[in-house]
Amino acid sequence: MATPAQWLAGARPRTLPAALAPVLAGTGVAAYVDSAVWWKALLALVVSLALQVGVNYANDYSDGVRGTDDDRVGPMRLVGSGAAPAAAVKRAAFLSFGVAAAAGLVLAATTAWWLVAVGVVSVLAAWFYTGGDKPYGYLGLGEVMVFVFFGLVAVVGTTYVQTQTWEPGAFAAAVGIGALACAILVVNNLRDIPTDTVAGKRTLAVLLGDHRTRALYVALVAAAALAVVALAPLTTWWALLGLGFLVAAAPGVRVVRGGASGPGLVPVLQSTGLAELVWAALVAAPLLLL
Repeated sequence: MATPAQWLAGARPRTLPAALAPVLAGTGVAAYVDSAVWWKALLALVVSLALQVGVNYANDYSDGVRGTDDDRVGPMRLVGSGAAPAAAVKRAAFLSFGVAAAAGLVLAATTAWWLVAVGVVSVLAAWFYTGGDKPYGYLGLGEVMVFVFFGLVAVVGTTYVQTQTWEPGAFAAAVGIGALACAILVVNNLRDIPTDTVAGKRTLAVLLGDHRTRALYVALVAAAALAVVALAPLTTWWALLGLGFLVAAAPGVRVVRGGASGPGLVPVLQSTGLAELVWAALVAAPLLLL
């Protein structure tokens, strides 16, 4: 039976900045147009965090029952390590999705009912990343869906539920957040190329190969920087403070470009998550204050 500490590790708390960052950035844009609604921002955060935890448990379950995690380099997995029964991890995933759905329903009821459809698609995307007979995460599409749901949907959606308008600044912010969320997945899959290849998991990293995956990681960090530059004229030039995220991103870029592999890439997951959170915080700060 897994201990509470193991369940916490299975939720992968180091990935949670990827859930906090889009809500912070989206709320910053809403505040800039004088339309921030703090209780809605809090509910959006609940949705984002619960979906992130849910997808982490869902991946643990699906990869575990497939045997993909039998020879794992990264952090412990509950099913793959035998610490928890697969059925229990599956229940934890759906409990997390249930929390996200409950908070999302409140947002839909107080904003627009079509948001229910967005929520349903988000949950399905979270589950079928590694779940089902043909998981899209095994077909090289994981990064695309992360960009869409943890970038575009999360940031633009957070802004929309507060402003009920489509703000160009939210789209620019979504590109920056989405690029860094993708970078987290890219470095995770770069680390796992050898084991994923053996397991038949055809991630984008497996399809691209080691060298081009490293180039993709650097390109995504660069795209996040360009998104800051695009956001500034749409909001305030003080948003250029967001370029300070490069300080947090630089160590990870050096490690990736330096050719590190296996366990040597694990710290890059944390530094990239931190860079995404710093991006959001430095961009949102002037938007919230001006």
